[in-house]
Amino acid sequence: MTRSTLAENIIHACLEMSRMGLNQGTAGNISVRYQEGMLITPSGIAYEKMNAGQIVYVNASGESEEGKIPSSEWRFHQAAYQVRPDVNAVVHNHAPHCTAVAILNLPIPAIHYMIAAAGGNTIPCAPYATFGSVELSVNVAAALRDRKATLLQHHGMIACEVDLDKALWLAQEVEVLARLYLAVSGRVNPVSVLSEEEINVVLERFKHYGLRVE
Repeated sequence: MTRSTLAENIIHACLEMSRMGLNQGTAGNISVRYQEGMLITPSGIAYEKMNAGQIVYVNASGESEEGKIPSSEWRFHQAAYQVRPDVNAVVHNHAPHCTAVAILNLPIPAIHYMIAAAGGNTIPCAPYATFGSVELSVNVAAALRDRKATLLQHHGMIACEVDLDKALWLAQEVEVLARLYLAVSGRVNPVSVLSEEEINVVLERFKHYGLRVE
């Protein structure tokens, strides 16, 4: 796929992310793996005003192309690609229900079998660090080592997948799980969760389940 096509796909995904209610304003950012680095949304440009020429290439050393400023969160996008060689797209947003759970500094437990879409029996919550910092990228790398999604304490969420469509799909699924968790957690204590054995069954089935990658 050409750089131009990938850049257009990023912009489309950004607009779709806002349409789905997963993000607000200029918050959030999206990247795709490209060559030895990544293409990522620029800093401070509203999605509806963004064009393909403004999408920024950041190489494997963290150097961005001259005259362009990548999202301030480029470090944790880079960390995600480094720790997850199986993924080619990273979506970050401030989805309201995910962010609410992250403010509580809680992981999402196995309240529903769709938790397996993220690769395990929980959606972890990475410890807080200042946005854009090296410390935050280290925390993200640790959280994503055996998961494809994580919450960010007092911040938002990240989802990564084999392509951009599937990363956006996963982000929406995690937001639904967060909404369900908030809905039940105040009513039942402790919240009922699926067994590890059942999650392992679902993980196996998820190898051939979910949004199809053409």
